[in-house]
Amino acid sequence: MTARPVRVSIRVRPGSVRPGVGGRYAQALLVRVRERAVDQKATEAALAAVAEALGVRRRDVALVAGATSRDKVVDVHAEDEAAVRQRLAALLGQP
Repeated sequence: MTARPVRVSIRVRPGSVRPGVGGRYAQALLVRVRERAVDQKATEAALAAVAEALGVRRRDVALVAGATSRDKVVDVHAEDEAAVRQRLAALLGQP
């Protein structure tokens, strides 16, 4: 049985001095990356950062919307959906 993907809204901050995943921007997960928004480098770095932060492989994170925007929507495919949701809640600062 295949697990349902977890849909996550993210806000990418390219060119950040301190890259990392965590915090909120409106209702989106904040993802800070060093890469600039040139040739999709920031998007790829953001997807890799989200995968690492949620404990999944990079290929398990798929861009759904927002290829050229700072606001993006991604699907996270994981065997343990509950663990992904728990990590996501912690990153967003939810109890």
